[in-house]
Amino acid sequence: MSLVKRIKLLCDERKVTFAEVEREIGISNGQIRRWDNVSPKSETLQKVGDYFDVSIDYLLGRTNKKRYYHLTEKDEQDIQNELQKMIEGLSTSGHAAFDGRTLDELSEEELEDRELLLSSLENSLRLAKRVAKQKFTPKKYRE
Repeated sequence: MSLVKRIKLLCDERKVTFAEVEREIGISNGQIRRWDNVSPKSETLQKVGDYFDVSIDYLLGRTNKKRYYHLTEKDEQDIQNELQKMIEGLSTSGHAAFDGRTLDELSEEELEDRELLLSSLENSLRLAKRVAKQKFTPKKYRE
C-alpha cells in the first residue's frame, strides 16, 4: 500500500480531509497527493506521523503496527499465559472457586459472573502491558 493510501485510510478513520491535515501540520495545499510521485521530506513525514500518532514505519508500509506500544503476538501470548496462571490460582485458593463445583454445576448467573471476571482480568492485563510498553520502551526503539 502506498504512502498516500495509508494517509487516506488514517484520514478516513479520523474523518478529516487531506486539506485539513495539510493546514494543521503547516504544509502546502495538495502536497500529500504529490507524494505518489515525489518523496516527502523526513521532517514532513514525521509531522504527519505525529498528527495521526503513528510511526513513520507504518506510514511507509514497513510495518502494520501503527504504534510502538501496540501489543505483539508474543505480548498476547504472555497475557494468555498470565491469565491462565491467575485462573488456576483463583480456582485453587477458594476465593472464586464457586465452592469447589465444576462448570457443569454452576448456574447461568454464576457462569456469567465467571466470564465477566475473566474478561475483566484479561483486559486489565492487556492495559497494564500497553501502559508498561509506553512508559518503559527506550526512545531509540519507539519508531
